[in-house]
Amino acid sequence: MVWHHRTLTLRPYARGCHLITRSVVDAIPELTSVRVGLLHVFIQHTSASLTLNENADPDVRVDFETALNHIVPENLSYIHTIEGPDDMPAHVKSSLMGAGLTIPIRDGTLCLGTWQGIYLCEHRDRASSRHLVLTLMGGVDLDGGHSKRVTP
Repeated sequence: MVWHHRTLTLRPYARGCHLITRSVVDAIPELTSVRVGLLHVFIQHTSASLTLNENADPDVRVDFETALNHIVPENLSYIHTIEGPDDMPAHVKSSLMGAGLTIPIRDGTLCLGTWQGIYLCEHRDRASSRHLVLTLMGGVDLDGGHSKRVTP
């Protein structure tokens, strides 16, 4: 059993939903040695979130942002407004979407569906960089994939 722990710092993104699957995979190269395991991805912020969704058509990411703005409008009578009109809606969107994902691993790759990708959902107009904690756990292939299963 192996455990690896990394922090990935993402550059600031514009408000919206952004595909970050490649950045996550590239940040934890030990993933390729895991036969069976899990990757947990956690965002250390309360005004951005993570989700899994369609990774092929960029219109989906635009529609996601449109739907989130409809569900959580900025023009409600929020009390917490000291950090700007987009701050409290960002906190609500973050809670609705979630701060973490757990993705199964098989034979060194994430077991994502054909059209699934990891999104960073940025809910602020002027966000800073975002920090993700990546925790990899699983059984490793100790001989680099050269073992053969022997049938009795």
